[in-house]
Amino acid sequence: MEEGGGWQTTVTPEIAAFIAERDSAYLATASAAGQPYVQHRGGPKGFIHVLDDKTLGFADYRGNRQYITAGNLAENDRAFIFLMDYAGRQRVKIWGRARVVDNDPELLARLMPKGYKARPEQAIVFKVEAWDINCPQHITQRFDAAVVTASIEKLQRRIQELEAENRRLRTSRDSK
Repeated sequence: MEEGGGWQTTVTPEIAAFIAERDSAYLATASAAGQPYVQHRGGPKGFIHVLDDKTLGFADYRGNRQYITAGNLAENDRAFIFLMDYAGRQRVKIWGRARVVDNDPELLARLMPKGYKARPEQAIVFKVEAWDINCPQHITQRFDAAVVTASIEKLQRRIQELEAENRRLRTSRDSK
């Protein structure tokens, strides 16, 4: 974060919109001794909430019960969130400080995605210190399976419509 400078320090409406579209993120922490750890976090789009222009939060779901991230944050609150949009070929890096929040049912209810079946254990609250958007160079474009499936279904419906129209036109022509 200190190399180039010039990073944004508050969450803008554009970055908030970008975050709201993510269903996947990587959260990096380090122990007090500096041992790094990166863990994937996921959920429905918008599982990471913008609480204000300096704060993000998300429900921390029950998982593999390793608790390495929680252990790291207990001794070193420095953290990093990496967000990737493969289809749009964009990545956002967010530096800050994070903490685990236990026993706050109101916050957890606010952060829990509606209708999502995961079981939340606690919340992670992330104070944004800086963020940056990288250029799209070297990002391989990839698409979500649901997006591809919807596009294929739309094309298949259109093909069926055109084939039906083609049959009607042939029948009409042959009957003359």
